[in-house]
Amino acid sequence: MQDFLTSMLELLMIAIVVALLARRLRLPYSVGLVVAGTGLALSPFHPGLALTRSVIFDLILPPLLFEAAIHIRWSALRQDALPILTLAVPGTLLTALALTLAGYYGLGWPLQPALLFGVLIAATDPVAVIAMFKDNGVHGRLRLLVESESLLNDGVAAVAFALALAWVEAAGQASLPPAQIAWLLAVMVGGGVIAGALCAGFALLVMRRAADAVIEGALTIVLAYGSFLLAEQFHASGVLATVTAGLCAGNLGLARDGRLSLQGREFTLALWDFLAFIANSFVFLLIGLAVAGIPFRELGYVHLGLIIAMVLLGRALAVYPLCALFRGSPRAVPPAFQHVLWWGGLRGALALALALALPVGLVLRNEVLIATFAVVVFSVVFQGLTMPWLLRALRIIRAR
Repeated sequence: MQDFLTSMLELLMIAIVVALLARRLRLPYSVGLVVAGTGLALSPFHPGLALTRSVIFDLILPPLLFEAAIHIRWSALRQDALPILTLAVPGTLLTALALTLAGYYGLGWPLQPALLFGVLIAATDPVAVIAMFKDNGVHGRLRLLVESESLLNDGVAAVAFALALAWVEAAGQASLPPAQIAWLLAVMVGGGVIAGALCAGFALLVMRRAADAVIEGALTIVLAYGSFLLAEQFHASGVLATVTAGLCAGNLGLARDGRLSLQGREFTLALWDFLAFIANSFVFLLIGLAVAGIPFRELGYVHLGLIIAMVLLGRALAVYPLCALFRGSPRAVPPAFQHVLWWGGLRGALALALALALPVGLVLRNEVLIATFAVVVFSVVFQGLTMPWLLRALRIIRAR
């Protein structure tokens, strides 16, 4: 336990230094953390923490999902519900299909690893997206579109990955019975939403009686982790549970007319800003630490470049045609926003967590893992570094 706490403190100190340097150099904080983590891995210092599926899912992902969800208001979400849902559901599935076909026909991978890679890499990650927008001060409708889509398509990707994995583990059957698919969907989607709503309802009832800022803040932490763990316990989607809990808590508890006291609301929002900083710091540092040990040469840099290009093209195939459906309507997505939706479709912690959860005996498992790390590093570092330039070029933010 002492070694674990020491490692946590050491990583936090490094994150603080990186945050100060990134602010002074005007660099994205997430990029600085990944670079710092890679540098640490090449140095004699080695923290006791490693990037694993359990670390991402059980420790890092719940607070990041919850913190993003509590800031999204239903009124704004309802106005853009149609384009957001179109991008999050059909868009994610379309990207997954395109990448599966590209992996199967273009790379010559067997169908099973091609399908799993296509599904796990299809969704944009709120961990990376939200960090990027905070770095660049993006607000308004664009932020709502990108963050809401990234939250929802995480749930879509997690459910689709579970279905794909069930098919793979069914010993190569041509298809799963429709009744089994319907049951899996009902459990994962419905169970996740119900678990999140029930946990939020219970927490809000307790908050109403507490009238104490510290207790109210502590309850939201229990809610974020509790909803996730409860859903996972019953094989439902923990991602959807935490997002649902965050939306309910944000709109019914933390809104100006919510159930929390004014002091409790201010304290809780500040608390979650701090927790998001901690979680972001750990996940990007751990990504950097893990990257140094990934044998990218096994796939070849040309091969990896082709995979990255495939992922970018798959994202474009989802964003531009689907946004074109709303052209001329009140919910039309401006071309500048579409470019940000495409280039800002970063991949991060969720893709890595799903890749690390692949069965050990899966054909080409190592290749899928290497490809996933390559895409994540490219999106966080290169797309993250160039995003401020794109936002200025599109006149979404002002030049500094």
